[in-house]
Amino acid sequence: MNFFNRLLPSILLMGSAFITMSQGSNAVDFDWTLRSIKETPAGELEYRIEQQRWDALKTAIIICDTWDFHHSLNAMRRLEQFAPRMNQVVGEARKRGATIIHAPSDCMPSYATHPARKRAIESPTVSNSPVDVAAWCSKIPAEETAIYPIDQSDGGDDDDPSQHAVWADKLKALGRNPALPWQKQSDLIEIDSQLDFISDRGDEVWNILKHRQIQQVILVGVHTNMCVLGRPFGLRQMARNGMRVVLMRDMTDCMYNPKSWPYVDHFSGNDLVINHVERFVCPTITSDQVLGGSPFRFREDVRTFAGGISFPSRKKPTLTDYAKHWTLVSIPTSWTDMTHGALSAHREVAWYRCAVRIPKGDSTTRCTLVVPCRPNSVAAWFNGQPLVSSPAKDGADQQNFEVPFNTIAADEANLLVLRIDHEKTNALTVSPSLTLAKRQIDLKGRWQIRLGDDATWSNIPLPAKFGMPPDSYFE
Repeated sequence: MNFFNRLLPSILLMGSAFITMSQGSNAVDFDWTLRSIKETPAGELEYRIEQQRWDALKTAIIICDTWDFHHSLNAMRRLEQFAPRMNQVVGEARKRGATIIHAPSDCMPSYATHPARKRAIESPTVSNSPVDVAAWCSKIPAEETAIYPIDQSDGGDDDDPSQHAVWADKLKALGRNPALPWQKQSDLIEIDSQLDFISDRGDEVWNILKHRQIQQVILVGVHTNMCVLGRPFGLRQMARNGMRVVLMRDMTDCMYNPKSWPYVDHFSGNDLVINHVERFVCPTITSDQVLGGSPFRFREDVRTFAGGISFPSRKKPTLTDYAKHWTLVSIPTSWTDMTHGALSAHREVAWYRCAVRIPKGDSTTRCTLVVPCRPNSVAAWFNGQPLVSSPAKDGADQQNFEVPFNTIAADEANLLVLRIDHEKTNALTVSPSLTLAKRQIDLKGRWQIRLGDDATWSNIPLPAKFGMPPDSYFE
C-alpha cells in the first residue's frame, strides 16, 4: 500500500468534517408543529399537536422516488405541481445545514459517476445496522390492529384510459418501458454535488445517517401509501429502528384510484393514507413551517374542506360489499361469523388473498402451502403464478401446493390467492399454513375475501409489496 492509499481514509474524514463545519457556520434550527392522531380515553380520535425544535445539523431529508417519468400520467402531473416547492424546501434545509439524501429507486446506474452517489457509497459502514434495514418493510407492529384505509391493489392509477394509452405510446416513443419508465430523479429537484447524497439502498442510507450523527429524518416524495412508507429507507423502517421521523404531508401524494374502495376522490384518499400514517407510523409536518406562507394544495383539489381526521366507515359489511370489493375477514371462522350474519352458508365460489413475507434464508428451501379443504376444491396462486396441487397423505381433507423458488420474492410481500369452490367444501374453519424447511407460518388472522368468480383476481397489477395493505400481511 503506497503512502497516498494509507492517507486516503484520513483525507475523506477531513473532507467530511469540513463539509459539516461549513454547514454548521450557517446552521439554523427547525421549529416544527408535529401532528399525530391519538385515541382519547373515551375512544375518540383527535389530533395531537406538539411543538419541537430540531437541530438542523442532526436532521436529514430523504427525497423518495421523485422520478423523471411515471407510468401514471396523473401521478406525474401531480408531482410536477409540487416538485418546485419541494425543491425550495430542500434548498432551504440544505442552507440551514441539514443533510439531503436523494433516493430515486432503481435509478442508480444514471448516477454511477455522480459525486453524490460516490459519497453515499463511501460512507463508513455501520457495524450494528438494524436487522432487515436493506429490505422492503410492509408492516410495523404499530399497524397490527390497523384497518388500512384504501384499496390500492389495482395499482392506484387514476388516469383516464384513453389518456393513459396515449401516454404509454409517448413513453414507448421515448424509448422508455411504459410500466417502468423512470431512469433518474426529476430535474425539478436540484442535487448539490458538493453536499448531497444519492442512494436507494436502506443499508447505505442508514450508514449515512449514523456517520453524520443524524437523529431526525423528514420524508418527502411519492407515493405515500407505497414507496414512502415501505422502501428500505422509508417511514416504516425509520420508525421501527428508533429514528425520529416525520412525513411532510403536503410534499407527497398517493397512488389511489377513486374507482376502488372506499370510493372517494383522489385527494380524500390521500388524506386517508396520511391519517393512517399519523395514527400508526409517525407524525406529519407541512412545508410552510420552513418556507412560510400556506401549505401546498393541488389545483384539482376543489374540496371546500381539505383535511381533518378521516377514516372509512366501520359499518358492518353487507352481502353486496363482499361481492363488490375485497373485504377483511378473520380466518379461521364460520360463514356466520365471517360475514357478521350476512351469510349462514355459501355454496358457490369465493376468493381469498393475503400477503406473506418469506425471509431470504427460507426462500430457497422447500415451501409447501397447506389448505385444509377437501381435495379438488381449491386452486392457488403465488405472486400470480398458479401452484400445482399434490394429494394429501392418508386421504386427509387438505390440499398441498408446492411453491416454486422462482416465484418467491424474498424479504418482500408475496401475494397468496386462493379460489375455493364451497359447493365442494365447507368454510375455512382451520387456517392455511406455509411449511418451510425449519418452521411453519400459520396463516391465521386477517385475509381479504371476495364472493364471485373472476380469473383476474388471481393477481394484482403491481407486485404485492406495492398493492397489498399491512392489515392482511403475515410474517
